[in-house]
Amino acid sequence: MKTAEIKITVALDDNNVPEKILWESTDAANKEALPVSSFMLSLWDPSYKNTLRIDLWTKDMPVDEMKRFFYETLQTMGDSFLRATGEKNIVEDLRDYCAHFADKMEITK
Repeated sequence: MKTAEIKITVALDDNNVPEKILWESTDAANKEALPVSSFMLSLWDPSYKNTLRIDLWTKDMPVDEMKRFFYETLQTMGDSFLRATGEKNIVEDLRDYCAHFADKMEITK
């Protein structure tokens, strides 16, 4: 069986606020750790039937980038949900909400 490893390294300041986040994957073409400003990790625990989450962002991430990050995350969650379930109607509703979100947050495409 093939395995891959994803590694996330978070550098914290004296108050445990993320200053720098790096990610790397053994499957990536680029073997260097790459800097990112934010990540959301969701894991499903089948034993307890709930989601385990980590949401982190660096203290210098601009608010406009955070808005865009949430918008794109919502969009890709729709893509994933459609692939996982085939539920087209609800994904269309999510897309409508994403358009509303982008409008309210003044996110330009």
